[in-house]
Amino acid sequence: MALFCALMAGSVAARDSLVIGVSQFPPTFNPNIDTSTAGNYVLGMARRPFTTFDTQWSLVCMLCTEVPSFDNHRAEIIELPEGKKGIRLTFTIRPDARWGDGVPITTKDVLFTYEVGRHPKSGINNAELYRRITGLSAKDDKTFVMEIDKLTFDYAGINDFDVLPEHIEREAFADPEQYHNRSRFDTDPTNPGLYFGPYRITEVVAGSYIVLEPNPTWWGEKPSFPRIVVQTVENTASLEANLLAGSIDMIAGELGPSIEQALAFEARRGKDYTFLYKEGLIFEHIDVNLDHPILKDKRVRQALLYGIDRKAISTQLFGGKQPVADSFVPPLDWVHADDLKTYPYDPDKARAVLDEAGWRDDGSGIRRNAAGERLTLELATTAGNRTRELVEEVLQSQWRKIGVAVRLKNQTARILFGETIRRRNFSMAMFAWSSAPENVPRSTLHSSEIPSAANSYVGQNDTGFRSEEADSLIDRMEIEFDREKRNALWHRLQEIYVEELPSLPLYFRSEAYILPKWLKGVTPTGHQYPSTLWVEHWRAVGRPGS
Repeated sequence: MALFCALMAGSVAARDSLVIGVSQFPPTFNPNIDTSTAGNYVLGMARRPFTTFDTQWSLVCMLCTEVPSFDNHRAEIIELPEGKKGIRLTFTIRPDARWGDGVPITTKDVLFTYEVGRHPKSGINNAELYRRITGLSAKDDKTFVMEIDKLTFDYAGINDFDVLPEHIEREAFADPEQYHNRSRFDTDPTNPGLYFGPYRITEVVAGSYIVLEPNPTWWGEKPSFPRIVVQTVENTASLEANLLAGSIDMIAGELGPSIEQALAFEARRGKDYTFLYKEGLIFEHIDVNLDHPILKDKRVRQALLYGIDRKAISTQLFGGKQPVADSFVPPLDWVHADDLKTYPYDPDKARAVLDEAGWRDDGSGIRRNAAGERLTLELATTAGNRTRELVEEVLQSQWRKIGVAVRLKNQTARILFGETIRRRNFSMAMFAWSSAPENVPRSTLHSSEIPSAANSYVGQNDTGFRSEEADSLIDRMEIEFDREKRNALWHRLQEIYVEELPSLPLYFRSEAYILPKWLKGVTPTGHQYPSTLWVEHWRAVGRPGS
């Protein structure tokens, strides 16, 4: 960190630059492989999706000219085999859209992206999206037609179809099975032809910082800052020290301090900074590996949840600003069910459930089964994240009171998300999912999305959750246009979730943004798409020394 501070005092940190502090470094810059918040945050400045949700939670075009609808005739229902219905969507790429090396973004890039996404060995993240696209053709250099195998209520959004530069990535894709290791986004991340947002990545020091500079081919509003530096400080407690020292200008809410840290900091230095708090769709939880010999018994999972005083955690650590989660659906989402089975803190109930599951108290303090095996588990989270480490300590202590021993096995975000969780090499892992409004949880709960060596670890159902009824509900809710009927499907899915507990719900997070008084235009979204998608609107107003 001292080295970076020295660099920041020199050429990297000119007074007209903006230095952003974040707690994680992206595991990759490839938008179709990376699922991390850190990667999305950085790429939000350097790329644009075809469609996304804006800060008002409305679906909007970014790389396209208009959102398809039945009214504008860019969406039409099509007949599929066996009496099924699908939808045909027509998108037009912005005529002024060009890669950072000046090459136009065309349907050739779109077709290449589809080729990569459809290949079973490419290692891309959202394989389900590409499976659902049954046909893709180019009408001309800028217009393409996409056919989807289902008529879904959210038919117009292709938020996760992240276009790749065919003229650069084609060579890296020569061996599809090795693509996730050879993508130019990782082997040559400063290549300007990879980016087309208001900024492009010009320098990368792995694990430390990323420098972005204005992209001369950007078509929109000219960005204000000649240089943005995204600096990784994996220990969130150190972010505040770096802010006070002046080595960073702001702390990103998406990857910044916990609520309790921000509130304490505001109490001390509130007059010196702007504090923004945004409740959102961020679900903090513990994913449980359902193939683990102990955790595959749902009674153990239920006992673990009964053994956590989540209300006390919310009150004592977060001032009550982060509500206890009873399911994976946030209270702000209209499909949230408020009449579900709950797991209030009840250590006696937890002990009784463990007794029933065959884990008995033999007087040693840690329960054993009939074979004499101790009830010992591992819990992993992002190393250096002060809040999660505090929560871990509470969990470890509370679970020990019901006879469960837990070893902490924390890792850097790059290893935890890029390797451990992706390959399902864990027993329990604490992290957060960030979602879009009414986000159908196919990638996290559908059995077809379980990552494995056979599918090159594609999918986000890292718990290994398998339920025929849940699969059916997910399949049906996607194609149900009737709002009330869809709500009933959501309700039943949440009932299954709270009974089976593929993950242990903890709380829904709020984000805290700490900004300098002179920085204007930063607008938190409250959903999974980052504030950086509108970075061109950020301005320095009345900055001292500028």
